[in-house]
Amino acid sequence: MSPAFIVFLIAAYFGLLILISYLTTKKLDQNAFYNGNKQAPWYLVAYGMIGASLSGITFISIPGVVGNVDGLNGQFSYMQVVLGYMLGYFVIAQVLLPLYYKLNLTSIYTFLEQRFGKFSYKTGAFFFLLSRTIGAAFRLFLVATVLQLAVFKGWGVPFEITVVITILLIWIYTFKGGIKTIIYTDTLQTTFMLLSVILTVYYIAQELNWGGSEMISAIEQGGMSQWFFWDWKSPNNFFKQFFSGAFIAIVMTGLDQDMMQKNLACKNLGEAKKNVFTFSIILFFVNFLFLTLGALLYLYASNKGIEIPAKTDQLFPMLALNNFSPLVGGLFILGIIAAAYSSADSALTALTTSFCIDFLGFEKKGTNVKTRTMVHVGFSILLLLVIILFNKINNDSVISELFKVAGYTYGPLLGLFAFGMLTKRPVIDKLVPLVCVLAPTICYFVNKYSMELFNGYKFGFEILILNGFLTFIGLYILSVRPIKN
Repeated sequence: MSPAFIVFLIAAYFGLLILISYLTTKKLDQNAFYNGNKQAPWYLVAYGMIGASLSGITFISIPGVVGNVDGLNGQFSYMQVVLGYMLGYFVIAQVLLPLYYKLNLTSIYTFLEQRFGKFSYKTGAFFFLLSRTIGAAFRLFLVATVLQLAVFKGWGVPFEITVVITILLIWIYTFKGGIKTIIYTDTLQTTFMLLSVILTVYYIAQELNWGGSEMISAIEQGGMSQWFFWDWKSPNNFFKQFFSGAFIAIVMTGLDQDMMQKNLACKNLGEAKKNVFTFSIILFFVNFLFLTLGALLYLYASNKGIEIPAKTDQLFPMLALNNFSPLVGGLFILGIIAAAYSSADSALTALTTSFCIDFLGFEKKGTNVKTRTMVHVGFSILLLLVIILFNKINNDSVISELFKVAGYTYGPLLGLFAFGMLTKRPVIDKLVPLVCVLAPTICYFVNKYSMELFNGYKFGFEILILNGFLTFIGLYILSVRPIKN
């Protein structure tokens, strides 16, 4: 597949995104940037959130986890996490959304100010900004790396210029329309991502002369179809993954300004609930589709005598770009770009929204368009610098640890919101930042030395639950009994 053809596909794709941006920014007021004037169709939000929740990392990694990863035979064990998601989304719809709509929030972190005070509020917003900046930069780093290898390296273009182009494209179609534009561009990007996966599954089945029943039989006989695992020491243990999935959904959707900004753009609470329930059902089947693709990728490689790469994340890109037809390779490029950008563009908008409201006080003082635009540019530049830093490190293990550390920042948010909603106890507001730094720090070292400390026990996603629990306990220590009137 020639670099020129890839550039043509990308140019056509972003042409569509820019056209959508143009059409959705006509007669635009400032509320449209932050909440879409609360007129977003719930079904578009539900469908578009699929792409936003499944980043480019997910697009590559989920198919890879079906095989042997870090000594574990993953198979379909990830569906245990997905089942946990369903419980988490139920909590979001029935507990968090009613609270957010009742308080009429634009930034969900203003709840922390009302409940605890200014320091708690700023701490919650800061942890969101930190985690989303690292997460969005990492996702864009991934897509920039793919574009550099597939196109720009051969043309002698430096990686830094590739990154500038990558971020500039996002800025062009989001700087004016904000969340209103994102809701529609996410719909297009989700469609491209799903088409890429579906057509790749179809291509592999055709190449191996399999119908539906033969494909299912091959996956079962290949020893890759197991869903449930019960070894308590394994990170794949059902209970670990199920409850971790529930809490991951709660914190990475329900306590995340990026994801909730879309839900709060719906017309009313009823439509927002429809969005969450519909989204959770679609997400279940989409994750199953990704795992099915993963099993087929392993079977295809085995059938064709292709060596599986040491890093299973590289399996899908390697086959798509080197072994599949140019059409499928092109679809892979569009799919990964759609997956990465649908997550990163909404993150950039959410970062701008959170900083403007939570740190500049736009909700109280009113919106300054010039300042908001400067903030949008500022976060674009920050993402650029973080991506370049990732590239300079050039060490997969270090980058992986950085991304895990970013994930730890959701633990304090879990503890803050849980304590705020489950108790009525006031806290010593000025000391809340200390608790929120100590909890993830302790969790990091507990996770690192867990096998020595807990007789071979290895933490998986459940480290998030411990993180939130330690934050909750810390807040309780700082709290006092509420005064009865």
